[in-house]
Amino acid sequence: MTKQDIERYTLGAAGLVIVALTISGFWLSYAHLAEVAGQHGLRSSPTRRWAWPATLDAFIVAGELLMLRAGLRRVTDKWAIALTATGSVGSIALNVAGVNGTGSAGTVPLLDYVVAAVPPTAALLAFGVLMRQIHQLVDQPAGHPDPAPVLAPEPPVAAPATIGEPPAEPVRPTEPLAAVPSQLTEPPSGIAESRPRGGRPPGATLEELVEIGRITLAEHGTLTRSLLRKAVKTKGLTISSERQTDVMTTLRPEIESAAETGPDSG
Repeated sequence: MTKQDIERYTLGAAGLVIVALTISGFWLSYAHLAEVAGQHGLRSSPTRRWAWPATLDAFIVAGELLMLRAGLRRVTDKWAIALTATGSVGSIALNVAGVNGTGSAGTVPLLDYVVAAVPPTAALLAFGVLMRQIHQLVDQPAGHPDPAPVLAPEPPVAAPATIGEPPAEPVRPTEPLAAVPSQLTEPPSGIAESRPRGGRPPGATLEELVEIGRITLAEHGTLTRSLLRKAVKTKGLTISSERQTDVMTTLRPEIESAAETGPDSG
């Protein structure tokens, strides 16, 4: 059993416990609020008595779901926070207040208030943890970490292009600068020597390879490693396996979009 398998099983077990805790907490809180509603004006209507707690607990569910959506979009939703806070505070307060009922507050043990406050608090925390786990799974699936950003190599300095240009006007330099013209004529031969020998095609930057891949995707409606390698070879360039992976990772959203719109456009 690998480390990833252990992590997957542990996460699954924790998810089951969290779901069970969430359901239990909501049920206990909901049932107690239904009893409170029955003691205060809704005893004659069981339907309304059991529907009344939803006016509070639904705020918690809606607020947590909106907070999950805001987390995935990496924004702050103040309305979601307000909904969750309103439903949570209201549910806990009414559960605690319902312990007294119509009796005297002085005769109710303190532990009764604690017992009433635990289910709504546990439901709130468990549901929040559940939403966080869903957020982590959706934002970054297990076993598929975000690829490290690929830093494109800096383009070469264009100084050699200006070396071979003749001066606009002949200048008569002083003695210390007399050797400058001979030095300016040396780089072209050095450049020729630095070129690949034996007919090996030159490499390309990541931006050039991505552009070639994008053009190939537009022509074929899809992009595979073989199509990319063939297109690069057609341009007289070379591409390594690692570069292919970088290009495919960069263009993955466009490839998936083309795959989804392909049947419709046809």
